[in-house]
Amino acid sequence: MYKNTIPGLLTACALAAAALTLGGCTSSMKEPATTSVAVSKAAVDNAAGADAAQFAPVEMAAAREKMARANQAMAAKDYKTALALADQAQVDAKLAQGKANSAKAQAVSDALQEDLRVLREELARANNKPQ
Repeated sequence: MYKNTIPGLLTACALAAAALTLGGCTSSMKEPATTSVAVSKAAVDNAAGADAAQFAPVEMAAAREKMARANQAMAAKDYKTALALADQAQVDAKLAQGKANSAKAQAVSDALQEDLRVLREELARANNKPQ
């Protein structure tokens, strides 16, 4: 009598656990997508603040476009797509910010090199003056 109910009970428990696990995955998908979209928006804003649009316009445009598409996916409750697009936007924004920072550092380096060249010329002239 109990031989038939125990395997059935175990099967029912396994199915219930699987249903709860899958249900938990789909219901919690909104929160990670929302968080990822917010983090990505902050990354795009930070890149914009670092003048990435000036120094890395292609990457910045890609980040903004993917961010807009992520927001559209969130509005459509397509959280998987929103998460993927937000992550891509964040990567593009970080690349744009990195390129902007690199370009600024290169400009500073070039200016310092020019100042050093001028200083060397002045020292050479001062050393070549008759005394």
